[in-house]
Amino acid sequence: MAKKAGAAKPGAAKKVAPLRILIVEARYYVHLADALLRGAMKVLEEAGCVVDTLTVPGALEVPGAIAMATTARKKQPYDGVVALGCVIQGETYHFEIVSNESARGLMDLTLNQQLCIGNGILTVDTPAQATARSSDDDRNKGAHAAKAALAMIALKKSLAG
Repeated sequence: MAKKAGAAKPGAAKKVAPLRILIVEARYYVHLADALLRGAMKVLEEAGCVVDTLTVPGALEVPGAIAMATTARKKQPYDGVVALGCVIQGETYHFEIVSNESARGLMDLTLNQQLCIGNGILTVDTPAQATARSSDDDRNKGAHAAKAALAMIALKKSLAG
């Protein structure tokens, strides 16, 4: 019986490429951005992911950067994306615009391009709330966003069958 070219040997484990993840981080609040990134990177490194990072000025720019990066990477697409940033309530309506539009942009990308996005953009009332949600413990929303992206990637793969 002829052996098929490229066929795996019986009992040989199939080599699985590591997941390629894009992190887009808004650096408006540098100390918070650093903490959110640490949380996300810890999770993704533990999962053995290959990670690229893009930096943008603020939360409103995150969805646009994701769209540009995922469009530019058609030959080696990202398996998932982690969006990081922080919007803190101020005295004007600007908070609502940035919070709502950054979330809408991420949701549009998820629905229209079927991207697996973990949303780690904090929307908080006070700097103290932001600090608590970016702390180096189990409350870190950067870590939560990375876990969400990995969960969505797993879901997408399971549905592809």
